[in-house]
Amino acid sequence: MKSAVETLNPTRVRLSIEVPFEELKDSLDAAYKKINQQVTVKGFRKGKIPARVIDQRFGRGAVLEEAVNDALPKFYTEAVNEAELNVLGQPEVDITELKDGETLNFTAEVDIRPEIEIPDYSGIEVEVDAVEVSDEDVEKSVEQLRERFASTSAVERAAAEGDVVTIDLEAKVDGEVLADGVAEGVSYTIGSGELLEGIDEAVTGLEAGGEATFTSQLKGGSAEGKDAEVTVKVTEVKARELPELDDDFAQLASEFDTLEEMQADSRKRLENMKQYDQATQAQERVLDKLLELADIAIPEKLLEDEVNTRKHNLEHHQLGQMGLDLEGYLKIQGKTVEEFEAETKEQAVKGIKTQFLLDELVNKEKLNVSQEELTEHLMRRAASSGMSPDQFAQAVVEGNQVPMLVGEVARGKALAVVVEAATVKDTKGEVVDLSDEDEDETAETVEASTEDAPADEKTEA
Repeated sequence: MKSAVETLNPTRVRLSIEVPFEELKDSLDAAYKKINQQVTVKGFRKGKIPARVIDQRFGRGAVLEEAVNDALPKFYTEAVNEAELNVLGQPEVDITELKDGETLNFTAEVDIRPEIEIPDYSGIEVEVDAVEVSDEDVEKSVEQLRERFASTSAVERAAAEGDVVTIDLEAKVDGEVLADGVAEGVSYTIGSGELLEGIDEAVTGLEAGGEATFTSQLKGGSAEGKDAEVTVKVTEVKARELPELDDDFAQLASEFDTLEEMQADSRKRLENMKQYDQATQAQERVLDKLLELADIAIPEKLLEDEVNTRKHNLEHHQLGQMGLDLEGYLKIQGKTVEEFEAETKEQAVKGIKTQFLLDELVNKEKLNVSQEELTEHLMRRAASSGMSPDQFAQAVVEGNQVPMLVGEVARGKALAVVVEAATVKDTKGEVVDLSDEDEDETAETVEASTEDAPADEKTEA
């Protein structure tokens, strides 16, 4: 076999491959054997039909077609390996010449990973938010805890914001009560915004037994999106009572004996959260700077596929679970279709560039992923997915996704190398030390940047 490579552009090549006919012998034998098992000829046992009979009865062309289909992937892969190409996706194959007994010539156009020069990242400087926890932050955190331990008691007065009311609802569209538009005994906290638009204004000021009618656009059900006339009747009003902010509350709501100790712990937790957010912010901003410094070409077909994948995942998975379509989602987001398209393309470009650049850095720095690192990353991914580690591991193995996880960890380590070399200062001008940050957390930043990134392993024809 002979092959030659023609560079069409920085991300696409054409392979021209010439195969002497004798190298098709194995594929021809396999073709005759396959056809033998599929056809019957009177006077011959199944599987024992001579090749000359198959040629006469079914045509030599059918045999050649079967043989070529069998041989193409092998010779294409051989040519790719010989040229040391890092191909992306499926090739476009064109048989240019097939002479029985003489030669098989074909071309294969395929996208390849572009050659990437790692930019000098030693001078990268970014600014991040300072870690500051105010007394108001602590107070808000403790207040949220009080809300969780609030109790309710029935009151004989008009309902007000923050009260919990028990209500009956009836929705009509065009004067007809909807089959799924009646609900009784619904518990609702006024001001929570968890039900229909306009319900807060309708029930505020009503005592038990009172009712009101208002118009609201339905968020779900058989008449989703339509305006309905909704009648709401209050059957009970309950006031929410917060526990006293004292040592007894600290003992009830935490493992601490005093309110002061609980507040100090709350402050420490908030500091840790802000430090984590600061580290994530640093990683994202360093990555953005790194991408700005790099010149990376992207294959058009790969970008098109990535954009389509992101749209599909959003429409058929994320929005489907929320009971929304794309039109409803864009309305909520206040975006036009054009803005959505541009944003999706921008995200896809960033995802592909991030993967290309960090993979190149992994190779340059010769970064390896240990079993311990992979296991720890798997545990974190399992926790974020809501699955047990065993369930997640089984799903990963069955889906052949182990290389994907290894890639995430490796890219995280590559980004950690860049972050360590960068200068990170907070808004107060103080240098932030990120040397103790877990590389697996950095992998999560990379994962978010390359979400739904396409597979880029070498692909056979």
